[in-house]
Amino acid sequence: MIAIIPNWHPLFVHFTVALLIIAATIHLLSHFLPNGELASQLTIVARWNLWLGVGLTLLTVAAGWYAYNTVGHDATSHIAMTEHRNWAMVTLALFLSVAGWEYYLTRRGKGRGWLFTGLLVIAAGLLLSTAWHGGELVYRYGLGVMSIPKPEGLGHIHEHGEGHGDMPVQGEDTPHEDGPAHSHDDTANGEHPHDAEPGRKTPAADSAGTAPRKAGHIHAPETPPHKD
Repeated sequence: MIAIIPNWHPLFVHFTVALLIIAATIHLLSHFLPNGELASQLTIVARWNLWLGVGLTLLTVAAGWYAYNTVGHDATSHIAMTEHRNWAMVTLALFLSVAGWEYYLTRRGKGRGWLFTGLLVIAAGLLLSTAWHGGELVYRYGLGVMSIPKPEGLGHIHEHGEGHGDMPVQGEDTPHEDGPAHSHDDTANGEHPHDAEPGRKTPAADSAGTAPRKAGHIHAPETPPHKD
C-alpha cells in the first residue's frame, strides 16, 4: 500500500470538505431560482455531491481515527486532537442524517424545504469548524509533519538582503575586527592621508607644498629649510 505521510487522513479530508460544502451551497442556491430545468439540474448535482461526500467522509473519519491513535503528540496537543475528533463525530452524525433524509425525499419524489436546507447549512458550518480545528493541529501544534523548521535567530539575512533583529544602521560607525576603528574624516574623498606618496602634492596643497591638515591627525612641527 502506498505510504502517505503521516497517513491517509489529509488526503480524504479535502474531498470531504469540497463535496459537502458544494452540496450545501447548491441546495441553498436552488431555493432562489424559479422552478424549472435549471433548479432541477442543480438539485441533482447537489444530491450526488452530498452522497459522494458522505461516502468519502466515512473513509476520512476512519483515517482520522487511526491518526488520533498513532500520531506522536504531547499533552497539550492531545487536548486539541480530542476537540477536533469530537467536532468530527458530531459533524459526521449530522451529515449522515441529512443524507438519509435526502434519500427518503428522493424515493418519495418530494421536494426539499427550508428545514432540510437549513439543517444542511448547519452541518456545513460544523464541517468548516472541524476543518479549522484540524488545521490548528498541523499549523499550531506541528502534528503529523516530518520536521519543523528551526528558528534561525535574530539577525539572519534573507536572499534579498533583508534582515531581522539588531542590524547596523547605515551611517553608523562599526568597529573593524582587524584593528582600531577609523574616523570617517580619515577617508574623506576616498583618500587616506597615510596613503599619499612622499613628496606628492595634493590639489589642496598650498604654494609652500604642504598639504592641509585634517581633523583627527597631529602633524609634526614643520622645520624651516636649511640654508647653505
